Amino acid sequence: MNTVISPAVIDAVTNITGPQYLLTDPASCALYAQDVYTKAIPAGAVVQPGNLDELSQVIKTLVDNDIVVIPRGGGMSYTSGYVPVSEGAVIIDISRMNKVVEINEEDMYVTVEAGCTWQTLHEALESKKLRTPCWGTLSGIHATVGGGASQNGMFWGSGQFGAIGDSIISMQVVVADGSVVATGSDAQKNGSPFFRHFGPDLTGLFIGDNGALGMKGTVTLRLMRQLPAKDYISMDFSKGADALNAMSEISRRGLAMECFGFDPFLQAQRKKRESLLTDAKALAGFMKSAGSLKKALVGGAKIALAGRGYMDDVDFSIQVIIEESGEQSAEASAKAVRDIIKKYNGREIESTIPKVVRANPFGPLNNMVGPAGERWVPTHGLFPHSKIVSAWEATEAVFAKHRETLDKYEIGCGYLFATIASNAFVLEPVFFWPDELKELHEQTVTPSHFAKLTKFPENLEIRAYVDKVKKELVDLYSEMGSSHFQLGKAYHYTTGLKPESLGLITAIKSYLDPKNLLNPGALGFTPDNR
Repeated sequence: MNTVISPAVIDAVTNITGPQYLLTDPASCALYAQDVYTKAIPAGAVVQPGNLDELSQVIKTLVDNDIVVIPRGGGMSYTSGYVPVSEGAVIIDISRMNKVVEINEEDMYVTVEAGCTWQTLHEALESKKLRTPCWGTLSGIHATVGGGASQNGMFWGSGQFGAIGDSIISMQVVVADGSVVATGSDAQKNGSPFFRHFGPDLTGLFIGDNGALGMKGTVTLRLMRQLPAKDYISMDFSKGADALNAMSEISRRGLAMECFGFDPFLQAQRKKRESLLTDAKALAGFMKSAGSLKKALVGGAKIALAGRGYMDDVDFSIQVIIEESGEQSAEASAKAVRDIIKKYNGREIESTIPKVVRANPFGPLNNMVGPAGERWVPTHGLFPHSKIVSAWEATEAVFAKHRETLDKYEIGCGYLFATIASNAFVLEPVFFWPDELKELHEQTVTPSHFAKLTKFPENLEIRAYVDKVKKELVDLYSEMGSSHFQLGKAYHYTTGLKPESLGLITAIKSYLDPKNLLNPGALGFTPDNR
């Protein structure tokens, strides 16, 4: 592969996009090639195509000239998914491809360009009282729909409707030779993208591939009507196992649109922040979204009176957001949740967090750093309900084994918990440690907040220890049979597959990307194993 981009290739690319959309300055090549956790090799260049045709032409031009091409969405991942593994790679930044192409209310689907953010999509559908079943991640102010397709992921709507990939019905994907592959019902010669299934599931093939099989140009998602009746419940458990078991029962019974929680450490970190809980705009957001004047006044008053003090004696806090088509259904779900709280020895507390988070779904991403400016990174595993308590206990054992050194290095460890539909549980350990922030942090965190943060010096020794413990957890979760989102270059995929499955996906990779120039290293594909 080429490590130096020739003038002829530069001319060819600029003829496609225009010269202002080919970035070769050192600052851009460094910024676009780093994610939340990793800064390694800078890009050789950054290209910003403006539409599907330009994306197709750019990829064909670069691959024909043996240049590595890597897709980048909103840049909010932390598994080195778009971080180059070799010199001279070209990052394809899809941020200009940000249009909502079609909202089809008759056939109930929406098509967007891959660079459209979840916030942009949400706002386009809001006035029509529509949504996609899963409607994005908490980072949706920057995170893109195309990135969600490539990485998969979850949050909004996931408690009932599954992961991002479960809402996607069709895509237009550019493969290594520049061809545009349509999936789902749109693959039919006379079709449109209204349905996911038409023979083998080509849509599913490209979900979670991290761009190793092809780059998303457009994504079509299923639409549904918004559910107007809402309720919010927060609960506290003194024991982690009780909290996890309660979440599993809520999930299995399909009672919550979102069900998530925090351990005592992460709860304390949230309290340290200049957070949503003290943000007047957040309170106004809840009152605006409450649905009635009575709910707005009562709920807003409870939030204002509770402040942060109500969290002082909380251990494992679990948050539930209920959305139903009618008030009676919402009340019935809320009653069932309250019965589960009692069953697992919990207590109900003020529901400030779910109210404010739901009213402000795509807030600023200041939580990508610690409350004092520490570095932050999560890892995660997806488990069946039958394994979640043992997975958490095994993780606790890893932390206990490393406790002395973690404390010496001032590495804080906590958890985010979340459920997906009726059958999956996300266990997400998170790490905070004193270390230098990078350009991506400065660009993403709001300027006023960034200015207040402590600026720690670079500490490679501590970072290496975080990496050691994180990789130990990745190995543990693989041994326990976990699944993952945003595989990137951090989790066991090719190294963890059964031989027959590995053979199939390797053959597909070789067919679609014979030179291994589409994001090499992602999913574990290297020149030796594709």
